[in-house]
Amino acid sequence: MKLIWSPLAIERVSETAEYIARDKPTAAEKWVNKIFNLAERLSEFPESGRVVPEINNKMFREIISGNYRIIYKLEKSKILILTVRHGKQILPVEEIKA
Repeated sequence: MKLIWSPLAIERVSETAEYIARDKPTAAEKWVNKIFNLAERLSEFPESGRVVPEINNKMFREIISGNYRIIYKLEKSKILILTVRHGKQILPVEEIKA
C-alpha cells in the first residue's frame, strides 16, 4: 500500500523534533527515524494499529511509539498518516476527520 504523509503530520513531527533537539539533537534524529520507520511498516501491515478510541471507526487507526500516537486512515489503496501527537494531548477529532 502507498503511504502518504499529510502536511499536518509532517508539521507535527518537525515541531516535536525541533523541541527535542533543543537539548538532545541526536535524540531528536533517532526519534524522527523511529517515527518514520514505524509508519513505513504500515505499508505491509496496514491494520496493525489499534482503532483510535476517540473515533471508534476501523478506518482510523493509530500506532503508539513511546509517548506518541501516529494516527492514520486506511483507504482502498493507500494509508494516510494524519497526525503525530503526544499521548497526553487532546485529539481534536475534527482535525483528522476533515
